[in-house]
Amino acid sequence: MSQSGPSLALAIQGLTKRFDRLAVDSLDLTIRAGEFYALLGPNGAGKTTTLRMVAGLLRPDAGAIHILGIDALRDPVAAKQLIAWVSDEPMIYDKLTPLEYLAFVAGLWGCDPRAAEAAAHRLLDELGLAPHAQERCEGFSRGMRQKVALAGALVHDPRLIILDEPLTGLDAMSARLVKGLLQDRVRNGCTVILTTHILEVAERMADRIGVIAAGRFVAEGSLDELRRRNEQGEADGSRSLEDVFVALVDPEAAAA
Repeated sequence: MSQSGPSLALAIQGLTKRFDRLAVDSLDLTIRAGEFYALLGPNGAGKTTTLRMVAGLLRPDAGAIHILGIDALRDPVAAKQLIAWVSDEPMIYDKLTPLEYLAFVAGLWGCDPRAAEAAAHRLLDELGLAPHAQERCEGFSRGMRQKVALAGALVHDPRLIILDEPLTGLDAMSARLVKGLLQDRVRNGCTVILTTHILEVAERMADRIGVIAAGRFVAEGSLDELRRRNEQGEADGSRSLEDVFVALVDPEAAAA
């Protein structure tokens, strides 16, 4: 099977990006179609930079990115049509209602208006925003704005969903709605990649977890695999992801 074939949602080889320092250092990563993948790491590890390059928002200094078999650097428009990108800072148009915003975004993607309207109503209902569908977004809380941004990212029915701290600003009920929506998408064949500082989310939801530090992978696998690879792991596999994470990225702190 080709490393860039359509059975892989994402294949990265040698991805590199430098700012004032080396942010992403020759990163290799493959994610299967239909997988829920969590990318974890301390602040400044290179998580967001990596995902911004995958989403086409940053140009890498070196490396290759293939999205469902498409070379994202040679054909960025075709690759972006398959992607949803949601950042931790929701950017929406305050003077529009959620329905107007979703219609606007769907129009940018060239979606059929009737199908887009149905998708918009479905998404707003799934995210608990239906009662606010006709209200202007300018009065929304950060959590509500985050949900509108998520709906906007999903309205064109992407096959690869990339989320950078998607639960920021959400209360417990809203977070549950978002997690349920993402799990439904994965069950229907979509691929989800997210970063999160809420390790319980990765522990409960991710099929595989990648841990990076200083722009390089320090470990990757299922939670059970990470426990086994952690030489301080308990024989009964009872260690939490938090314990494993700290041991991987800061062994001195873990030993203290």
